[in-house]
Formats: sequence, structure tokens, C-alpha cells
Amino acid sequence: MAAHVETQWLISDWREGNLSSRDKLIQRILPELEQISAARLRNESKSSLSTNDLINEAMLRIMANEPEITDRAHLLALVSRLMRNVLVDQARARNAGKREHFKVELQPDQDAGPARDLHLLDSALIRLEAIEPGFAEIVEMRYFGGMTIGDIAEVTGWSEPTVKRRWQVAKAWLADALTKPLPDG
Repeated sequence: MAAHVETQWLISDWREGNLSSRDKLIQRILPELEQISAARLRNESKSSLSTNDLINEAMLRIMANEPEITDRAHLLALVSRLMRNVLVDQARARNAGKREHFKVELQPDQDAGPARDLHLLDSALIRLEAIEPGFAEIVEMRYFGGMTIGDIAEVTGWSEPTVKRRWQVAKAWLADALTKPLPDG
């Protein structure tokens, strides 16, 4: 529990403007950030980003916007979302003017299913967010952030069984949406 208290103190101190606490916090959670980043890049064959590059890009976006981070789980969820944004932005830039798409897995498990186009996945996530924002948030945290069901439950305030059910529904909805993409434009 002492590590959890210290992490919370570092977050609070960073919010008050102490950049040294920010740096110590990043160092403290770096193994988790590396795990999340590695999971996102595992199937990104065309990405030029390294694990640390993706972490740096996400953290730069956090520092640029100075959000009100409440706790460790909130920070990890935010980093997860920003890593997704970085990867989607990179894929869009690479595919601008081309029809070639690069593939990622829908499932967070390494051997859990066919590869999916990141642009199509992002489009489906935007549609899912319009229908049910909580489901899209779970997908971002679980798939793009590599967060556990327990971490997601902590961030959202839902029970773990509720998160599991919503994760299953979101995966099913996305699988269906990816077979029926909207036309470009």
C-alpha cells in the first residue's frame, strides 16, 4: 500500500506544478507504460515507433493538455487512449493518398483472431462511441491500453463482472461493425 500512497502523492504534487514529481511518477509507472506500449506495437509491422517513442508521444500529449489526473488507473487509461491516437494518426499519415492499410488485431490476446485495419477499427470505435461511449472507453483501455479488467473497473467505478460483460458486448459489436464498414467520405 505504501507504493500506492506514494504514487497518489506524486500525482497530486504534479497537479500542483512540481515537475520533479511528474518525472518521478513517470519513472515509477514506466514498466507499466512499456508493457502497454509493447502490446500496442506488437502487431504494428509498419509502425516506425519504438516502445519508448510511443510512450514519449503519449506523455507529450498529456503534458501539452495538462489534464486533471486523479489516480494511477486514470493516468494509465489516459495514456492508453493517447497511444491509440498516436498510432491512428501515424497510420492516417502513412496511408494518406494510398489505399494500402495496415493491420492490427481486434483481440488483446496475441493469437485471438484475425488482423484488422487500424483505420477501420478507429472508424468503428467512433461509431461505437456515438452509440455507447462506455463501451468504446472499455475497448480503448483494454485493447489500446492493455489494461486489466480490474484496472478498468477501478477507473470506471463499475464492478469487474459488469466490465467483463460490457467488454464482451463491445467486442461482438466491433467484430460485426468491421465486417460492415461505412464507405469512406
